[in-house]
Amino acid sequence: GGAVRPRSPRRPRAAMADGPAPKRRREEEEAAPGSGAPFPLSSVRLRRILRDSAREKAAFVTGPSGEPTDAVLILERTPFQEEEIEELLRTHTKLQLQMRNDIYSTYRLYPPPELSEIKATVVYPATEKHLQKYLRQEVHLIRETWEDYKNITLPFIQSQSFSIQWVYNILEKKAEADRIIHENPDPHNGFVLVPDFKWNQNQLEDLYLIALVHRRDVKSLRDLTAEHLPLLRNILQEGKEAVTKRFGVPGSQLRIYLHYQPSYYHLHVHFTALGYDAPGSSAERAHLLEDVVDNLLLDAGYYQKRALTFALRADEPLLKKFQEVGRV
Repeated sequence: GGAVRPRSPRRPRAAMADGPAPKRRREEEEAAPGSGAPFPLSSVRLRRILRDSAREKAAFVTGPSGEPTDAVLILERTPFQEEEIEELLRTHTKLQLQMRNDIYSTYRLYPPPELSEIKATVVYPATEKHLQKYLRQEVHLIRETWEDYKNITLPFIQSQSFSIQWVYNILEKKAEADRIIHENPDPHNGFVLVPDFKWNQNQLEDLYLIALVHRRDVKSLRDLTAEHLPLLRNILQEGKEAVTKRFGVPGSQLRIYLHYQPSYYHLHVHFTALGYDAPGSSAERAHLLEDVVDNLLLDAGYYQKRALTFALRADEPLLKKFQEVGRV
């Protein structure tokens, strides 16, 4: 992705946002309420590439936008669909040979515009924190004990201003009401299931949904006790049933998990296609929901006792807190 800017005079950049940047676009869209016009891509210019991922088929670019804050543009090649491949091979079969060696050969094939879709996600206004989120940088593993959580992580969370108004907008039907796949309205043990913005809903290969709980007193995995088992079971059972009913994907082909650390501190559960290498599904961050339920059945205070491992980028303030007390 890269930085972009309308062709207008540069203005001062906004102050850096506090806390982890959200994984979804709601908070960024919330910053410009009422703006129904598309982002003016034709009037922007690239400043720098933050990161170019061959594995994700994505580029992250950033630059001044001509407004008080920057803009980040994420460009992603959407997954191929079967009918697109058939059309490509049937109608556009001209290949430009690049290399041949024994039985192997590589070519360049230039598809027509209708078969060259690129998904563009705009983060605007974007703060310095958003730029750092997409910038390639070193990461460090943290082994957080319960004492670390109480003495380092929790005070840090409480000292920051984490805006999750976009979550409340969904729960209160003020936004995205038409995108809700399933809802259990119970205020204590209920949730809503919505597509994650990373999924364009055109194919099932990269299926990605998020379950947001109605109750607002559970920040993360660390808060969960046996009291929350009815809520977690509802998400697990009803979520799988809703995905199967709407998309025809059985529960055995879903990866259902929580992140720790999460990107925002309102309990949420990820539903992704099992065959999709989803961002954040790695061992040091993802905790399978079924395992979480089993752990709480074994010990009601399991997540208030055990150490948890997670990765932090080199620029994250929380990493600095751990470094200051010699825990890294």
